[in-house]
Amino acid sequence: MKRVGAWVVLIVAAAAATVFSSSEPLRATHGMVVSQEAIASKVGVDVLKAGGTAIDAAVATAFALAVVYPTAGNIGGGGFIVFRPATGDPVAYDFREKAPAAATPTMFLRDGKYDAVRHHGSHLAVGVPGTVAGLHLAWKAHGKLPWTRLVEPAIALARGGFPLTESFASSLARVLPSMKAYPASVAQYSKNGVPYEPGEVLAQPDLARTLGRIAAQGPAGFYEGETARLIEQEMLGNGGLITRADLKAYVPERRTPLRGTYRDHEIISMPPVSSGGTALIQMLNVLEGFDLAANGWGSAENTHLTVEAMRRAYADRARHLGDPAFNPSMPIARLISKEYAASLRATIRPDRASVSSPTSFEWPPESDQTTHLSVVDAGRNAVAMTFTLEAGYGSKIVVPGAGFLLNNEMGDFNAGPGLTDATGLIGTEPNLAAPGKRMLSSMTPTIVARNGELLMVTGAEGGRTIISTVLHTILNVVDHGMNAQEAVDAARFYHQWLPDTVNHERHGLSPDTLAILKARGHALKAIERQGSAEVIVVEARSGKLAGGDDRRSAGGGAAGY
Repeated sequence: MKRVGAWVVLIVAAAAATVFSSSEPLRATHGMVVSQEAIASKVGVDVLKAGGTAIDAAVATAFALAVVYPTAGNIGGGGFIVFRPATGDPVAYDFREKAPAAATPTMFLRDGKYDAVRHHGSHLAVGVPGTVAGLHLAWKAHGKLPWTRLVEPAIALARGGFPLTESFASSLARVLPSMKAYPASVAQYSKNGVPYEPGEVLAQPDLARTLGRIAAQGPAGFYEGETARLIEQEMLGNGGLITRADLKAYVPERRTPLRGTYRDHEIISMPPVSSGGTALIQMLNVLEGFDLAANGWGSAENTHLTVEAMRRAYADRARHLGDPAFNPSMPIARLISKEYAASLRATIRPDRASVSSPTSFEWPPESDQTTHLSVVDAGRNAVAMTFTLEAGYGSKIVVPGAGFLLNNEMGDFNAGPGLTDATGLIGTEPNLAAPGKRMLSSMTPTIVARNGELLMVTGAEGGRTIISTVLHTILNVVDHGMNAQEAVDAARFYHQWLPDTVNHERHGLSPDTLAILKARGHALKAIERQGSAEVIVVEARSGKLAGGDDRRSAGGGAAGY
């Protein structure tokens, strides 16, 4: 009872300016979808009701998000799926964007100096999209309903439109000035340059036609023919590198998930080119040696230990990880081993913060604008899927005549060879741009099992904070016994190695805890919010699905039946 009381106080404190209506999750017996948009979640649940699989529902939800959540939902970006069938081995699908054939390690330099606009804000920043191919590959292996049935709801939403929520209308109004250089973007997301008002209907006829080609032709409707022609035309007319040959050559990868254990729970997560699974399992391995439950949620002791685990995992992320096709000798087995975790644990002082050296590794910022969805079907097959355009609304470039936004994921490659410095640039080899190479990611779609049975599906948005947010949701459920909604609502913090700062949600940790952390040498920085998590937990007593929807970002929703 003592810990339950602490949760209530801290969860309410974390809400601060936003009062959450309830700490009880949505519960359902048969199936559930949790995403950042209620409309998209309902699309997914309707697919489950129609007899579709968890993968079917994930595909339909993802396409719907490309229409109703364009800040991160997409067909012009990429991402990852972790799938755990009720019987059989789990599998992962990597549809991260790739560098075009003309990419080079020095492409973001101008006259030998780093050019941030080239790296993040130009047609050069666009990687070859992977979403459509990745969704189709997963559907071919695990889908049941016809492909056209899964794309049709998105087509209807794009053609007929949908009323804008206040948060969506505000989001479009904020991004509109940065779209002014791209007439097709202004036409798509405004009324001749005038922002939409809440309640007005946003229709996207060009996007509907593109989705129609995808529905009828599968990936060929995107990577070949009219859509590919329009992409190439936009790229080559504006200094971009992507050609129709790059698009036709894109192939997603079926991969073996990383698997670890934490207090007798199985952790199933994404392997490289995502750094998420490696860092998550490493952090859990380190923390397994401490009694977090006895210390209590939100205690200075737990916060200190968790920060130190994060610090070490993020340092290894910067040193070692990149596209496995270009870095075949990455020491993944060692990084996620219990023995390596024990050696790291031994370096943690209980009374003093470690120091992150400014001469060590840093990396370019990753955008917070990612989106995650979690799905469980009636057979308890589970999907964790995270995908993104990189920055909010990606490159801000809508392909004229095609109606969808292009990513700026090339910005996740390192800036250029030899550029590592204390300002945040990095030039280490594993993540430099090269033809056909996938850029490193922090996306961490994860599934947790216990005694061979599904327990939890989790993932988050939030750039480099994603790994830490997913870690929090797992610790909250496994160590502190929280339900799905409590696990999502509880306050968060993170440390990313450099800068050497503990970022914590404002009002989330008690003044006493903050004072102890400061006395131990931690530099502290209050932030308004950390990411957005979408969680499903199978409750032990009832066997029901419980959905935790993150109210930090308006418009999200859990839907079940």
